Amino acid sequence: MKMLKSFLSVAAIVAALVFVPYATAYSGEMKIGYINLGKTFDEYKKTQKYESTLGEKGENKEKERENLVTKIRELKEEMVLLSDKGKEEKQTLIDEKIKELQEFDRETRDDLRQERDDMVRNILEEIDEIIQDYGKDNGYTVILNDRVVIYGTETIDVTQDIIDILNKKE
Repeated sequence: MKMLKSFLSVAAIVAALVFVPYATAYSGEMKIGYINLGKTFDEYKKTQKYESTLGEKGENKEKERENLVTKIRELKEEMVLLSDKGKEEKQTLIDEKIKELQEFDRETRDDLRQERDDMVRNILEEIDEIIQDYGKDNGYTVILNDRVVIYGTETIDVTQDIIDILNKKE
């Protein structure tokens, strides 16, 4: 996956170096900007709100998990006082509770991961849409991700402009 990202980054740079000069020859002056997507994502108020909501859900799930663990501990403590037959029955119950705990952990992890993935995807789509509109409205020829920019002055960094637009609409 890293190799693919590296390849795509190099391909984007090569494409920009090869095709952008030809495009500008036909269209006049070229206007280039770049954006720090990580900073934009992190400073977008909607991201912070979603992260807070997911954090609360995680805390609530942790409380539910602790209740299950406490129940298992109680069953183990009760088992010590029982006869061999009682211990076998109690162990069966404990095993069921442990399976229930493992299933709870798996479902919780999967649900929270899926919810986070959906949130990230939605926010990145929103950011992309704002960047597209910003680029068109402000006459940019190209706006690059800062990860493919080897050098660029701060004057062409549009990160804060995009963050401001995103947070105003929130």
